Amino acid sequence: MKQSTAEIIREYGPFADVDDVAGVSFDSNQVWFASGDKLNALDPESGKILRSLDVAAHAGTAFDGEHLYQIGDAVIRKIDPRTGAVIATIPAPGEGGDSGLAWAEGALWVGQHRGRRIHQLDPVTGKVLRTIESDRFVTGVTWVDGELWHGSWQDSGSDLRRIDPETGDVLEQLDMPAGIGVSGLESDGGERFFCGGGNSGKVRAVRRPR
Repeated sequence: MKQSTAEIIREYGPFADVDDVAGVSFDSNQVWFASGDKLNALDPESGKILRSLDVAAHAGTAFDGEHLYQIGDAVIRKIDPRTGAVIATIPAPGEGGDSGLAWAEGALWVGQHRGRRIHQLDPVTGKVLRTIESDRFVTGVTWVDGELWHGSWQDSGSDLRRIDPETGDVLEQLDMPAGIGVSGLESDGGERFFCGGGNSGKVRAVRRPR
């Protein structure tokens, strides 16, 4: 396993009226982050929040190229990002213990925090298609270039982990600096990971290793 210290490229926030950052996603232009009762669109260049949608946003966030998906309570809501309208809902597999959310290969991938696992879900029915076990608490989840990464935040330590999607084995680990945790996680498809900072109220960009 390769292990190194995460390089934080940029910090965004803290923001007014945002006490906690949960899920994070990226629509190729804006970073979306969940903050309890709102889903916020952040311009990664200016660092400003452009607009917010009123929706329960307690955990992971994902984008499928057209729609947003947001975990709130024990439900995953499919949302029109232009209007904020909820188009559909499916049950979240962790029944309220869910964490990260990602879109890849036509499916949703849901982290189960204290359950230490990641589920692949049918995005229409919510059926669990398969489960990957982890040995640490799972926070954010993202796929990039065929690689599965997840955040972990347990006790006083937090890191980003690239895992084998078949076995769950850790292939690479980026340790966050002391005192900095990762709640949500999303790749921009290039050199950045966007990381939710939990109760710091911040979003951070971390350099993705190549």
